[in-house]
Amino acid sequence: MYLTQPLHRALQQYPDRIATVHGERARDFATHVDRVARLAAGLRSLGLAPGERVAMYALNSDRYLEHLMAVPWADAVLAPVNTRWAEPEVALALNDCEARLLVVDDAFAAAVPALRDSCPGVRHVVYAGEGPAPEGCTDYEELIAASAPVPDARRRGDALAALFYTGGTTGAPKGVMLSHANLLTSALGCLASGFLATPGGRFLHTAPMFHLGDLAHWVMQSVAGNTQVTLPGFDPAALLAAVPAHGVTDLFLVPTMLQLLLDHEDFTPEPMAGLRRLVYAASPMPRQLLDRVTALLPHLELVQAYGMTELSPAVTLLSPADHGGPHRYSAGRAAAHAEVRVVAPDGTVVPPGEVGEITCRGGHVMQGYWGRPEQTAETVRDGWLRTGDAGYLDPDGYLYVVDRIKDMIITGGENVWSGEVENALREHPAVASCAVIGVPDERYGERVHAVVVAAPGRRPTAAELDGHLRARLAGYKIPRGYDFLDELPLSGAGKVLKSRLREGHPVPAPPADPVVGP
Repeated sequence: MYLTQPLHRALQQYPDRIATVHGERARDFATHVDRVARLAAGLRSLGLAPGERVAMYALNSDRYLEHLMAVPWADAVLAPVNTRWAEPEVALALNDCEARLLVVDDAFAAAVPALRDSCPGVRHVVYAGEGPAPEGCTDYEELIAASAPVPDARRRGDALAALFYTGGTTGAPKGVMLSHANLLTSALGCLASGFLATPGGRFLHTAPMFHLGDLAHWVMQSVAGNTQVTLPGFDPAALLAAVPAHGVTDLFLVPTMLQLLLDHEDFTPEPMAGLRRLVYAASPMPRQLLDRVTALLPHLELVQAYGMTELSPAVTLLSPADHGGPHRYSAGRAAAHAEVRVVAPDGTVVPPGEVGEITCRGGHVMQGYWGRPEQTAETVRDGWLRTGDAGYLDPDGYLYVVDRIKDMIITGGENVWSGEVENALREHPAVASCAVIGVPDERYGERVHAVVVAAPGRRPTAAELDGHLRARLAGYKIPRGYDFLDELPLSGAGKVLKSRLREGHPVPAPPADPVVGP
């Protein structure tokens, strides 16, 4: 199995079908394949050797899609860069993976001088923007024009395909090593469900393509031979315009993006009338938001995917049919390629309905963390990957994700799952979004603390929210304090950065030793 295989099939079976669309620029598969082969040749002319890493620091575009195919075509390894990182974080990842080539666009070209200074291993920078190439950079279009197509190296199977750096929501980012077989196992297992891609459809990339939540759809849509439309990033107004303008049938959003879309002043259901399928994943879907989507866009086929980068990424799927039944608030059942079980801390399988750690096994389990064999061994045991998520399986095999284990709050010996408190808070009409964390407490070890973003025009008080929660939760689950913010800090994938919220509540320093007099 190899990521470039769909291109050979497309060239043989439907060369005139539109492959990529970016703004007014549309290219058919014949043109797309030719540009990929020329770009691969150009990268090799810059000294790229088999297995070396090529980093892409850019917003979504048709050139990003070409790059994703050209790097494996050239027998090299993809290393997408998180576009929300600060320059020191970008440099850390580039040095960690020993990237040899860096591709940038207009949004990040200004960072090149600093990155050159801090990343001596980067030999060449390719400029993939719309204007003239900055000094010292190789122009992307000139590189393609000057290069003759080379044969596909057909890098395949267990060969490393890509390094995806985790978002750092629970610590320093780690490079997740995924092979061609990993990514295609997940894609084919999802496509086997029959409800992840519209045959002959058009998929819109508006979530960041550096994140595997969106990039997994690039793999699936490539296998399906569908047209892929790109927006530079998530923008509600641009999305509402792009869906009807380009005949988009399929869309992926994380719940945070979905809420921003529905809350946007220009949102109406009409531009979304031609959209057939909405896939959501990457973070928990609030029940109230799911109900709202169903009410506003009843024609959509909704699909939930649960997974993580280390699992290439999909584990379970909730079908459109299940969205109308008793399991609509679950994360679905194991996809065709995945085996799922829930275990106790000692590794024994817990009975249905009992909360434990979600683990997974299959051909989609990562090869490991780049340069971190100890952490790999801690995470993957006997082929089972420990997700760090707490959840339970019901008797029908539906998975319910409760919380991140690290986000569980232990207050006075009682376990509090932050997701349960967040769901209750979101039921209050004055709460637009929220996050619940544990903060240090001298008496109870930890205490429950809520961070709230108010709904437009509302100013909820702590007392008001307390009264709302006491009718729904046990007393020890009620937050002992509240912070009110204009917005929550988010990772590039749209996940709430709870680690950053906890920084405002550091562990108190121990008392200083008494000064002993003479």
